[in-house]
Amino acid sequence: MSRFSQLGNDLYSGKKSYDIVGRRNRFYLISLVLTVVSLVGLLGLGLNFGIEFRGGTELRVSAVQDMDGYESRAGDVVDAAAPGETTTVTRIGDDTVRVQTGEMEDLEAEELRADLAEEFGVPVESVTSSLVGPSWGETVTQRALIALGVFLALVTVVLSLYFRTWKMAVAALVALVHDVLFTLGIYALIGIEVSPASVIGFLTILGYSIYDTIVVFDKVRENTDHAFDTRRMTYAEAANLAVNQTIVRSINTSIVALLPVAVILLVGITLIGPGTLVDLSWALFIGIAVGTYSSIFIATPLLVHLRQGEAEIKKHDSSVTRRAERAARRSGGAAGAETHTEADTVLGPPSVADEAEPAQVPAGTGPRPSETEGAQARAQGRQLHPYAQRGPRNQPRRKRRG
Repeated sequence: MSRFSQLGNDLYSGKKSYDIVGRRNRFYLISLVLTVVSLVGLLGLGLNFGIEFRGGTELRVSAVQDMDGYESRAGDVVDAAAPGETTTVTRIGDDTVRVQTGEMEDLEAEELRADLAEEFGVPVESVTSSLVGPSWGETVTQRALIALGVFLALVTVVLSLYFRTWKMAVAALVALVHDVLFTLGIYALIGIEVSPASVIGFLTILGYSIYDTIVVFDKVRENTDHAFDTRRMTYAEAANLAVNQTIVRSINTSIVALLPVAVILLVGITLIGPGTLVDLSWALFIGIAVGTYSSIFIATPLLVHLRQGEAEIKKHDSSVTRRAERAARRSGGAAGAETHTEADTVLGPPSVADEAEPAQVPAGTGPRPSETEGAQARAQGRQLHPYAQRGPRNQPRRKRRG
């Protein structure tokens, strides 16, 4: 755990960085594959809607002592009473069997109750039946769609006003659609039943996903504003730093949120059986997991992709690039000067030609000793004060006081 904390500190300080924005095409490809797989599941297999959406009759057999082969036993009884109907048999808890089938008349439902009671060896009073019409599920679906439309409209307006650009709202909405589409695709591929509780779960993951995306976008705005002021990082570099600074926080938040949902899901599947808790937990678990991925690897890279063509961003990036090139040239020149000095030191003593006696120069025509010493000092790279270059003899004399 300490290593993970150290990783978070390194990512926040910039000591270590993952080029998420620069490799966005790779993450786009992963999301495209996930989207195609989800569409194949939705269009090919379709969603497994619960009885609340398709309508039908539900019977529950309680206080069952012998649960061996309950699925086949209940299925045979229903097929004998109502042949050709689609039947779903599930176990709830330790001693309850739930049977869902098509719509039946009251007399047919009573006969089926008696047959199930006889098959499982329980009194008729232990078998309950209820008729569920599809209108209730349709009402729930319509109101959920209205709520979804209002939610998306408000999110678009709020994000556009808060971040002062509609492109952040577009990137956030794309991440939302990505999350919901992938969650529905998993439901279709695995065959998870879609109930009204699942619809509530779908709406809940929208709120979680947009919350995580807004946290990352807020850091992106802070970093990019600083980059515009200092002109030391491009827009993409500042956005990538924001993603690295929030990635550990996003993962930690997701783990904390997923742990209780996973426990509820595990207990529901193994002990409680199908029901509202399980249906809600499936949607939350899948949505939170994929929402974490989209807020890190989809939303911010897409935002950078959308804003790269803006004139202000182009001007800023070119200014940062020119500044970096000038700094590189200056550092390269300094490195060349140091290399030249080191080469002069390594070359060693002068050659025979250098040691030859200098030509005779008439007195009074050559440079003064002080000038020669100053020239030699400058050649060796030492900067001397002008008084020191002229020598102590040539310094101005002080007047004596009388």
